[in-house]
Amino acid sequence: MTTVYEQRTAPPVPLAARRSPAGPVLALLWAGAGAAVAAWWLNAGPVVGTAGVLTNAGRIAGLLCGYACAVLVGLMARVPLLERRIGSDRVARWHAMAGRYTVCLLVAHLVLILAGYAAQDGASILHETATVVLDYPEMLKATIGTLILFAVGITSARAVRRRVTYEFWYYVHLLTYAAVFLAFFHQVQLGSDLAGGSPAQVAWYALYLGVAALVLWFRILAPVRLNLRHRLRVESVHREAPGVWSVVVRGRRLDQLGAQAGQFFRWRFLAEGMRWTSTPYSLSAPPRADRMRITVKALGDHSAAVPLLRPGTRVWAEGPYGSLTAERRTAAKVLLIGGGVGITPLRALFETLPGEVTLLYRARTAEDLALGGELEAVARWRGSRVLYALNGPDGQRPSITADSLRAAVPDVAGHDVYVCGPHGLAQELYEALRAAGVPDRRIHHESFEL
Repeated sequence: MTTVYEQRTAPPVPLAARRSPAGPVLALLWAGAGAAVAAWWLNAGPVVGTAGVLTNAGRIAGLLCGYACAVLVGLMARVPLLERRIGSDRVARWHAMAGRYTVCLLVAHLVLILAGYAAQDGASILHETATVVLDYPEMLKATIGTLILFAVGITSARAVRRRVTYEFWYYVHLLTYAAVFLAFFHQVQLGSDLAGGSPAQVAWYALYLGVAALVLWFRILAPVRLNLRHRLRVESVHREAPGVWSVVVRGRRLDQLGAQAGQFFRWRFLAEGMRWTSTPYSLSAPPRADRMRITVKALGDHSAAVPLLRPGTRVWAEGPYGSLTAERRTAAKVLLIGGGVGITPLRALFETLPGEVTLLYRARTAEDLALGGELEAVARWRGSRVLYALNGPDGQRPSITADSLRAAVPDVAGHDVYVCGPHGLAQELYEALRAAGVPDRRIHHESFEL
C-alpha cells in the first residue's frame, strides 16, 4: 500500500541563489587558528637549542589541537545556519577534515613535547612519558581523553567505517565529547600560553563555553522542545519495493517545524532495539500540518527493523536539516536525478518545485522502483516527465553520459540539477553533467559518505 498526499505546489521561489555563508565561516575558522598561534607568539620567550625548538613546536601543535577540538565539537552541534544554509554534507566533510587535523596535531603535540622534555632532562622518551603522565596535574585525564580521540579517529577511517555497524560508529563518535572535556583542564592548567588569567585564557574559556552552549541548545534543548511540543508517533508502515518501506509519522502542528521538501530529520523510534540509535532519513513526501513520511531501505540494523514498527510507537526526531531544497534553484527548469532509495527527497521535490521539472530515476529493475506509482501520478498531474534508467534484460547497467543526458533532456545545460543517490552514481552523474555543459553552481547534491 502506498500513501499519496494531496498534490500541491510550493510558492514560487525567486530565481536567484542565496549567498552561501561557507566562505565567511571558513575564514572565521582559519582566523581562529591564527589567533591560537598568536597566543604562543605573544608568550614565547627565546627559543634555545634542540629542546627549545621541539618544546615550542609542541606548544604550537597543542594550541592548534585544542582549537581544532573546539571546532570539531562545534561542527557536531547541528547549528541551523550551518546545516541549512551551507548544507549538512559540507558540514559533515568539514567535521571529518577537522577530525583528521585534530588527530594529526595531537600526535605532533605528544611527540614534540615529549621529545623536547626528554632532551631538556637528558632522559629517555619512555621515562619522560611516564613522568609526565603520572606526575603532572590533569595528565591522567588528558591521557584518557587522548586514547578516546584515537579510538574515534580509527573508527572514522573509511576502511574501518565500512566494516562496523552504524550503531557502533555512532556511539564511539559520541565519546568525542568526553575526550574534549577530559583534555580541556590539562590545556588551561599546563599550557603556559593559556595560564594565569591571561587574555588568551579568557578567550579559551569563552571559545569552549560558547561551543558547549551550542551543543546544549541545538543537540539537547531544541530536540526536547520539538518532541514535547509535536508528540510524534508512527501512524502506519507500508512496503514500497523489495526491502524498501515507508513510515508515516503523525504529530501536532508539524507545519510549525519549518520543514521543506528535500530535507531530512534524525529519527529515533522508541521501540525495542531502535531507541538507542538516531538515524537520518529524508522526507519522501511534502510535510503536512499533521503528518510526515520517510522511506527507508534496509541497509543496516536500524533500517532493517523499520518494517517491524507498530502504529502508535513513539518517535523522537531532530531537525529539519539539509539544504537540498527549492531555495537552491536558480533556473526556470529543473532536472531531478535519483538512484535507488535516493529517490526519497526528490519525490518530495518533484511534487513541490514550481516550473518545468523532469525526473530521471535510476534503478536495477522495474520492481525496484520505490514510489513509482506516486511519481507517475505527480507527473500526470503537473504535466511533467518521468524517465527511467533500468538494467537491461541481461542485467547490464546503462551508462548515463553527457550524450544520453542531452538526448533525454536536450537543453539540460540550462537546468538546475538535483542529484541524490549512492556515492559512485553521484560522481558519475556529476562528471556527465559537467560534460553536458551544466555549470557546477547548478548541480545540487548532498552526500554523507566521508
